[in-house]
Amino acid sequence: MKRFIFLLSAIMLTGCSREFVESMYDVNYEPTNRFAKNLAQLPGQYTKDTAAFDALVNSFSGNIEKRWGSKEIRIAGKSNYVKYIDNYLSRTEVNFSKGTIVVETIASTEPKEHLRKAIITTLLTPDNPSQVDLFSSKSIKLEGQPFLYKQVLDEDNQPIQWSWRANRFADYLIAHKLKVKTVDFKKAYYVEIPMVQDQIRIRSYQYASIVRKASRKYGIPEDLIYAIIKTESSFNPYAVSWANAYGLMQVVPKTAGRDVFKLVKNRSGQPSPEYLFNPENNIDTGTAYFYLLKNRYLKGVRNPLSLEYSMISAYNGGAGGVLNTFSRNRTRAMRDLNSLQPNQVYWALTKKHPSSESRRYLEKVTKFKKEFNANKT
Repeated sequence: MKRFIFLLSAIMLTGCSREFVESMYDVNYEPTNRFAKNLAQLPGQYTKDTAAFDALVNSFSGNIEKRWGSKEIRIAGKSNYVKYIDNYLSRTEVNFSKGTIVVETIASTEPKEHLRKAIITTLLTPDNPSQVDLFSSKSIKLEGQPFLYKQVLDEDNQPIQWSWRANRFADYLIAHKLKVKTVDFKKAYYVEIPMVQDQIRIRSYQYASIVRKASRKYGIPEDLIYAIIKTESSFNPYAVSWANAYGLMQVVPKTAGRDVFKLVKNRSGQPSPEYLFNPENNIDTGTAYFYLLKNRYLKGVRNPLSLEYSMISAYNGGAGGVLNTFSRNRTRAMRDLNSLQPNQVYWALTKKHPSSESRRYLEKVTKFKKEFNANKT
């Protein structure tokens, strides 16, 4: 218990990074109520004033709890999008892993009209994360291409791009799919909207030209970039974690982002959340970090396949975690790693890595990489 309290105190005092947290604990980066106070900061706000940010996030989670109760706090994460509107009376959760969308309201007056507005907002939310404040109930300016375009079909099996179609589908859902439940002693009206079966593939196509450009620029295979994005965010451009990781490739500004700025781009400082919420910047930065892993931190790994396994593992748990799998002594670790066949390196990194999350991570990425190549043929 003391160690847990120390961890939370250290995070609040120093800021959190994936490497710092994983050096102490195996962490599932999906959002939980327990870690609501340590959410990543808002785009463009409180980049230096951490006290102001902590106050803001406490207020955000407190507003949710006031409306929905302590057991019904939902917050955006790596593979889910959550947005509150209507002074926290209505919300949407898109679960990209399950392919489901739940839109609900606890408004006590004219609940169907509140729900209708929330459905329309969900269907027309733009594909521009920098314009959507995930950590407030601010309204969204509905313009440009919807980020759920082609991933949801209306009652006529048509994609929803325009306001008239979104309005009509909202009316249909309320007339035919409306459900009611009790939330914190309140009546909640909601609808469940299924996403199309190939919703992940549809989102991945949006970034094909960006992935190709980054692949050629840094010499990192396209299939590896796609597999990392699928593992990190399920191609959710709004992905954010309490560990201060942002966007499609879940780049941590203070670690990978800072390294890329300094060692690849010759820039000072670190990327801002706005910078990383831009898909092109995010994929470029994440791929550039792979370039550093390949050509700097793990350049001593001789076998190309062993190097790839090491890079994948290091993207999640750091290069130090990879080497510590083989020995605490860096020179000996590299020697031992190079003495093994690639399948033995894979076995060690998926069975003996200090972090259980990093062990699973390498398995997921290699699986998605195989799936990507199988679907290409």
